[in-house]
Amino acid sequence: MRATEEGLKNLHRRYRGYLKGARLDAFFEEFEIKFAAGHWCAGDFADRFAPVGYNSDDPTFDSGIVSQIERVALAGIEGIEFHEAVFIDDKYKKDPAKVEMVREALEKYDVTPTNMNTNLFTDPRWKLGGVTNANRSIRLAALRVALQGVEIAKEVGCKSVSLWPGSDGWDYNFQVNYGEIFRRFLDACVKINTKAKKLGLGFGIEAKLHEPREGNMVVATTHKAMLVAKYVNEKCGGRNMGVCIDYGHEQMYCNEPADNLYVGKVLGVPIVNFHVNNAKTHSNDEDRVTGTGDNWRFVDFCYAAIDTGYDGWFGEDQFTYRMEPVKAMSLSRELFGNLMKKALLVYAKRDRLREAQATGDAGRTIDVVKDILV
Repeated sequence: MRATEEGLKNLHRRYRGYLKGARLDAFFEEFEIKFAAGHWCAGDFADRFAPVGYNSDDPTFDSGIVSQIERVALAGIEGIEFHEAVFIDDKYKKDPAKVEMVREALEKYDVTPTNMNTNLFTDPRWKLGGVTNANRSIRLAALRVALQGVEIAKEVGCKSVSLWPGSDGWDYNFQVNYGEIFRRFLDACVKINTKAKKLGLGFGIEAKLHEPREGNMVVATTHKAMLVAKYVNEKCGGRNMGVCIDYGHEQMYCNEPADNLYVGKVLGVPIVNFHVNNAKTHSNDEDRVTGTGDNWRFVDFCYAAIDTGYDGWFGEDQFTYRMEPVKAMSLSRELFGNLMKKALLVYAKRDRLREAQATGDAGRTIDVVKDILV
């Protein structure tokens, strides 16, 4: 992201009112806001209530990866995240034909690969854990999948890899030895980061309170994820490992999302990736359209990204079950852009805001931002 004084000065004049269409595109381009979507946002959606998929009754709906890339492009989105599972065969081996097919589609639709996620949760093989599984052979297999994902990320052209350890954790008290599975997780992260660093890729882990694990995941909060990153970076040297912050995951345990950006900055833990969406606080991982919730909270989050110098991608991570995917993705981009504009307008007043913040008086800080937020 690029927030120059000249750009901020002209923000009111050039981008007055609600942004959409060509004006929204110009806004993203001028401020170098990089926006992406997970490939899963563009496919069919299934849950336990409709396991066959909500678009399964539409014979024209193709949920293959090339169609997903096309839908991302149709939504006006320039970047795409993948799961390494897109590129492997039924024996968990990289399929060169799939890699080439995706690379051709990316070129055809002019979409940029951004981040490679690691899928260690959909196969029942991982039901009792991936890299922390009690069965040594299974956790070694999970580690091989993750390390292969780093290689695929490099080949496809991604800049980073992420691990969301959805199956690693517990469902009941006393089910696992917490210290033991945490040590296993740390060991796996050291190995993955070592390979990512060697290949010139950032590596981040994405925290989540629970779901699919019903108790807790092994990294339930971003604070714990940052501790993992600090430990791994001390072992590996440098600051290659960081975290991916998912807005909806922060909502689950009612943490202040903006706060974690400053915590990372102070602790020297990089933000490798952003996932934007919406969810109610103290709820499940709803993954609804970005910008349909508490705009004060979300703009605060965007302001923190600007203020802490984040210059990476903002990626949609959403499961809009009952909406047409292209419409849902384009709406998220549009609403995100308009909320990011508000964050930039606040940032243009940052000196006044910091003076008000220095007093600790909420009334004075609200006075600075109220005309932007309301």
